[in-house]
This record gives sequence, structure tokens and C-alpha cells, in this order.
Amino acid sequence: MNELLKVNAENQTVSARDLHDALEATERFSTWFERFSVGFVEGEDYTTVNKLTQVQNNGGIQERVLTDHECSVDMAKHICLMSRTEKGKECRQYLIDLEKAWNTPEQVMARALKLADQTIASLNKTIETMKPKVEFFEAVTDSKDAISMADVAKVLDFGGGRNTLFKILRQEKILQKDNRPYQEYIDRGFFRVVEQKYDKGYGETGINIKTLVFQKGVEYIRKLLVKREFI
Repeated sequence: MNELLKVNAENQTVSARDLHDALEATERFSTWFERFSVGFVEGEDYTTVNKLTQVQNNGGIQERVLTDHECSVDMAKHICLMSRTEKGKECRQYLIDLEKAWNTPEQVMARALKLADQTIASLNKTIETMKPKVEFFEAVTDSKDAISMADVAKVLDFGGGRNTLFKILRQEKILQKDNRPYQEYIDRGFFRVVEQKYDKGYGETGINIKTLVFQKGVEYIRKLLVKREFI
């Protein structure tokens, strides 16, 4: 089929400027489109776009931005019909024949395969992006040792850091005000508390309390965050 009018097969649209040229319309483009677009809805039947083009100007080449409209094929066929010219009939029939060609079983299958390829490519990209997080989570799951709350926030990737996670767990009455777990959750094998002494100076000794999380605790926190719609 000879190309009478260029059609974007990806989203099945026609440039209004290309249609204007194909119909051999002599009316100024902006006036022509304003008249023929009556009754159509922008955002549904057509989309206004700006296109960069090169034009001759005083013997040189100058770039200009032109306003165009990407019209649905149905809108383009309607404009062809309204033009009431032989070119209009020819262009309308061309679009009808093109639609028939698009809807053959072979073309439908070809589009389905292309869409499947795009979906697979997108999934592969997502997998590659998530791979470090998955590997880290698996390492945590397989580990018998407890990890810090900062690492828990990292592996769960819920949109907040360690301090946010501490705050949520305090609100849920899992941690106390000093971020030490309630004994119930230590007994359930979720947490381990490490106390580290340090010299405060002037003969005074301070204690740092560090709450560590076992694999069972990480999974418990994950389910809690899902339930509370944090992830």
C-alpha cells in the first residue's frame, strides 16, 4: 500500500499538519484546524504538540517551533469526510484500508508479540534494579546473626530510615522510649539488645544501648509495615 498519509502506527494518530497537506487544503492551517476540530475534545480526540522545524529565511536556515495536533484516526477520517473533496475521499479510504490491514490476525499477533517483548524488557530492567536489594534481603534471611535497625530499614526499603523505623515501632508499642524492645518481643526471638559501656569523662561511665534485629524480627516488621500501609 503506497503511503498517502503518514500515520503513527504506535498510537494510531495522524499529524493535523500532514493531513492538511495531504488534503491539499489552501486555507491557513490554524484557521483550517479551528474550523474542522469543532465538536472534538482535546485530550480525547487530539493532542496539541509543538514541533521544531527548519525553514528558509533570507537565504539561510532558521529553526521555528510550529503548533501541531496529533489526531486520532477516527477524527482524521471525519475531517476527510467533511472536506468534501476527491482528496478527502482518497485519504479517508486510505485510512479505512490501513485500519483493516492493522486488524488482520497477523498484525494483531505482531503487536501482541511486540508488547510482550517490551514487557519482558521492562521486567528484566526492574529485576536488575532490585537485584542488590534482593541479594541483601536473602543474606539477612540466611543470617543467624542480628542486624542493626539501619540495615533493617535498608532491606525493607519502605521510604524511611532508621529513625523513622524506630518511631513506628515505638508507636506500635514494640519498642520503649529508649528504643529498647519490650521483653515480650525479645522472648519471641525478634530482637537482641547490646549494651556498650563508654567513658563519659570525669570518672563517669555511660551505657550505649543498641537494638539488633534477628531474621524473625525483620519478617515481623515487614508484615507490620505492610499492614499499616507503609509499604
